[in-house]
Amino acid sequence: MLNSKKIAITGGIASGKSTVLRFFQDLGCYVINADDIVHKLLLFNSIIHEKVIKLLGKDILVNGKISRDSIAKKVFSDKKLLKALEEIIHPLVLKEIEKKITASPEKLVFVEIPLLYEIKQEKFFDYVIAVQANSDLCKQRMQEKGFTKDQYDERKKRQLSPDEKSKRADFIIENNGSLKDLRKSVETIYQNLLAHC
Repeated sequence: MLNSKKIAITGGIASGKSTVLRFFQDLGCYVINADDIVHKLLLFNSIIHEKVIKLLGKDILVNGKISRDSIAKKVFSDKKLLKALEEIIHPLVLKEIEKKITASPEKLVFVEIPLLYEIKQEKFFDYVIAVQANSDLCKQRMQEKGFTKDQYDERKKRQLSPDEKSKRADFIIENNGSLKDLRKSVETIYQNLLAHC
């Protein structure tokens, strides 16, 4: 196992975190996506499956599988339910992230973790990159994915403001331009991080 540097990628909703993660992967970095881990846990972890159904009810099932859309409809309008769900899922997600980092063959490991500051895990990482974008642009991106303005606002309310995330981060990527601009920002940070390996 290498003594990998752990880098978290966080930021506001629809700011471009996943695209940034993909660009780091294109550069040959080892990448981990927290949302992908959640998705797999909900599909394949029987203990999580049972606990989530017990908490939220069987109506979150579609063709026998947990529907993330059904979960979102229930929890984003109910803070207590959301907190209870996070208490079930977050510890296991963090455990999986740690396991994957330990198995990493690369010097740099990038983890996309949207709620990094909200779940107080920033100290686990060597560096934090905050991706931010203009609010109207983020809203537009969400709507292009099929979300309503209300759904965007509900999700935004449960997170720290993008400005606050950027204040706490080691690196900031502004994503208001083209993909070419974004890739250039990623490459600059990559070179900077390599120099500190």
